[in-house]
Amino acid sequence: MPDATHVDVLIVGAGLSGIGAACLLKQECPGKTFAILEARQVIGGTWDLFRYPGVRSDSSMFTLGYSFRPWTGSRSIADGASIRQYVQDTARELGVDRSVRFGHRVLSADWEGEDARWTVSVELVDTGATVRFTCNWLSVCSGYYDYSAGHRPELPGEQNFRGTFVHPQQWPADLDWSGRRVVVVGSGATAVTLVPSLAQLAEHVTMLQRTPGYIVSQPAVDPLGEKLPRVVPARVAHSVLRWKSILAGVASYQFARRRPAAMKALIRKGLQQALPNGYDVDANFSPPYDPWDQRLCLVPDGDLFQALSSGHADVVTDQIETFTPHGIRLRSGRELAADIVITATGLTMLPIGGMKLSLDGKPIDLGRTVAYKGMMLCGVPNFNLVVGYTNSSWTLKADLVSRYVTRLIKYLDRHGYDRATPQPPTDEPADQPFMDFQAGYVQRALDQLPRQGRRAPWRLYQNYLRDVVLIRRGRLQDEGMLFSRGRPATALAAAGERTDPS
Repeated sequence: MPDATHVDVLIVGAGLSGIGAACLLKQECPGKTFAILEARQVIGGTWDLFRYPGVRSDSSMFTLGYSFRPWTGSRSIADGASIRQYVQDTARELGVDRSVRFGHRVLSADWEGEDARWTVSVELVDTGATVRFTCNWLSVCSGYYDYSAGHRPELPGEQNFRGTFVHPQQWPADLDWSGRRVVVVGSGATAVTLVPSLAQLAEHVTMLQRTPGYIVSQPAVDPLGEKLPRVVPARVAHSVLRWKSILAGVASYQFARRRPAAMKALIRKGLQQALPNGYDVDANFSPPYDPWDQRLCLVPDGDLFQALSSGHADVVTDQIETFTPHGIRLRSGRELAADIVITATGLTMLPIGGMKLSLDGKPIDLGRTVAYKGMMLCGVPNFNLVVGYTNSSWTLKADLVSRYVTRLIKYLDRHGYDRATPQPPTDEPADQPFMDFQAGYVQRALDQLPRQGRRAPWRLYQNYLRDVVLIRRGRLQDEGMLFSRGRPATALAAAGERTDPS
């Protein structure tokens, strides 16, 4: 095998967070070399992978966009193609696109304590050959779900169905649904996005859900976002719009968690106003859980409700008894005719892109590690991962993580250290889930994710304002971080026993 390519920082993933990490690294640490490894052949990540009709952002672009390159589009809820173009334009304009190595799938990474570096094994997708990279810092920005396949449970009697099955994550470019009867199985963000888009051409679209979800309407174009840039400088306008979106989101979430009954009443009132008179809101839009136990679904300009009001779409809350040759028989006895069934049944989580980690050859079981500030692993030096918020924009968290990493790297250089190794709490167990969220894709994968502690810095609270204080403004030296040089006694301990810096 040829000698490894060495860079100071290796970034895994060329999606929204990977490109953001590279741009911030280039700005804040201009002397550092870096490369971005991307398994696919294009920049964009999620926003290039998902090509189903109507795919769009599920949070405001004023927060989903980068802090260092503001979103200037007119729509605060943007379509997937526009977001993909925005990420690609950002990479090109800031010059990080030249550092992307396409068709490079990371297989494993081993920390070599003697040399204070990672050796990363990478598969070349085109040839299957394996090459190596080495780096002083490894940043995994590959998201948290499997790009190769979504969650697709076996459905009762599905072999009987003579029509077409489609999963949104593998949407066929040549699928024609015009004039056809479509059933979308699911109730999450993908389902509520698909239904109004498909209803424009289909004979009829039914959203079949086992359990309702919370759905709220939001203007696709922020009125303030249209007016403000005309009267104040662009930088000021962006800051105002970004903080408006942040504060509105935090306030809404906190209100929902503290006063769930009141939030339910507000959502229900909005539904009654948006849906036709006499519509059975309780049957189809009254979940058995509190708001934000699972993510609220946003529909721009109430497009889902318009589709339901037009008669071109409907929502059915029931369970599948069995598939028939021409549709679905439900537990209630009702039958749904279908030519196409779309299984919007969720994601399959794949933490750190499925790569294997080890310390001096000793494997790390990710599910047995303890997270530090929601972005590093106790006992694992010079490593971070990026996982966004469940209750807000992904990019808000990604930006905090990447800025924190640049602070750490500069601190190491300034003080002559060569490694930063988080340490676990010593006075209490770290027994909290990494993501306190009831969505099915999270619950199915909790044993694959790190655990959290019961307090900061080993626990995050899904609160951007609190994280700004802890991550962006907080001290780098705290009870959970060990800075050292040379080979520390704990380098082989994945649990990371505390020692004093040498």
